[in-house]
Amino acid sequence: MLKLLQGADAVVAQAAAKLVEMQTASLRTERKEHLDVVTEADLAAEEIVVQGLMQLTPDASILAEERGAVGDAGGARWIIDPLDGTVNYATGLPWFSVTVAYEAQGEVQLGLVNAPRAGVQARYVRGVLATINDVPAKVTQTRSLSDAVISVCLTSHFSDDEIRRTVAIIDRLGRVARGVRVVVSGGLELSLVASGRLDAFVSIKADVVSHATGIQLVRAGGGRVSTLDGRDSSVEDLEKLATNGLIHDELLAQLREVAR
Repeated sequence: MLKLLQGADAVVAQAAAKLVEMQTASLRTERKEHLDVVTEADLAAEEIVVQGLMQLTPDASILAEERGAVGDAGGARWIIDPLDGTVNYATGLPWFSVTVAYEAQGEVQLGLVNAPRAGVQARYVRGVLATINDVPAKVTQTRSLSDAVISVCLTSHFSDDEIRRTVAIIDRLGRVARGVRVVVSGGLELSLVASGRLDAFVSIKADVVSHATGIQLVRAGGGRVSTLDGRDSSVEDLEKLATNGLIHDELLAQLREVAR
């Protein structure tokens, strides 16, 4: 796995460099669902990542943000978001990343998050390695919501009901937490929780491709990731509540009052 991580790291770094190069150019942008968009940079980065990873593991299948599922779903697979935070990226903001995870036997075995403009590089190998900028993952020791800074996901592809629920979450946390941030690059945000720069991350509609690596990093750093009913969140679950563990129950109690 360490050798595979090294090869995947080089591929992801190439895609991240391509995104940096293209961000300053005039980008062609197309509509997706609701107000969401896809840019030619998404497609260029995805092509680099898919081709590079398939050379490393020809028998693995692919689940990617733009092309969907390709190959045998029953075997090992790469879970890929070539540009997590497209709206940020297209606007010229630095909060975006390339994030990939390699899953086998139903478990994420390794993963990478590279946020080149934010200066965050996270690496994960199950049971062996979990680092952010080469420092071992370690969540904060914040013990109260009143001292916590929490990131909440609110994106342009949310339905009316999902917007209502998320706004209710933001309103409640704005009253009880030290700070609420809306960044919308899940791989990056979960890496920030894992590295102790955010206390928690909340999303009621977390896609698989953006969060598969991040949830492993948070857990490796001593944190907890669950759904809103308190059950451990899997890669496939839409609900993601990731915290340092110490504020998890208090945060759950607040969310249950407003997020249903």
